[in-house]
Amino acid sequence: MVALDRPDEAAAESLIRALEGIPCWLKVGMELFYAAGPAFVAGLKDRGYRVFLDVKMHDIPNTVKGGAASVTRLGVDLFNVHAAGGVRMMEAALEGAEAASGGRPRPRVIAVTQLTSTSQAVLNDEIGIPGTAEEAVVRYARLARRAGLDGVVASAREVRAVKAACGGGFLAVTPGIRPASASADDQERIMTPREALDAGADFLVIGRPITAAPDPREAFESIVRELTHG
Repeated sequence: MVALDRPDEAAAESLIRALEGIPCWLKVGMELFYAAGPAFVAGLKDRGYRVFLDVKMHDIPNTVKGGAASVTRLGVDLFNVHAAGGVRMMEAALEGAEAASGGRPRPRVIAVTQLTSTSQAVLNDEIGIPGTAEEAVVRYARLARRAGLDGVVASAREVRAVKAACGGGFLAVTPGIRPASASADDQERIMTPREALDAGADFLVIGRPITAAPDPREAFESIVRELTHG
């Protein structure tokens, strides 16, 4: 999944053109969604792209249910909510998606566990969650499974523990992916693409190593070569 972390539609289109013909997913996050709006996402679907809408819903259950229905009508393939909203909120997201799918398969719904920028100190001292990041992630993953969600967003470091707790079919979508030669940027819990796949990740979300590269297409193809020959 290539993260279209761009400030506006024009910048996103430039990146899409650079990657044209590569059969990747496109992740639309808050920055681009707030700038370009629902019509941009619907346009990506009209062009045949698979879309992960990364807006991390976290609100009262009724509001999340409505939001889930709205993004389902856009035709997205995957969207997420915050597991911290609780089981009832996650169930409401599923209800909204199912109600709006009109008899078609609903989008897959996953829960954010802990952001890959969250360090141990931030988890314990600022957010106020005791224990390790892995323990917190697994606890949220179990709640997401209990709510009926399809999987979670977690760092690749926690994938093995999530799969052990929730089963191999429970999706693990992993941001914080950095090729061996790339900078960590503001991410704390990172892995290389090969390490993430070996750990059992189902989807790799890759942003700046591709999108900030002088030649995004070559950066993407370099990652594929790393996976193929690594």
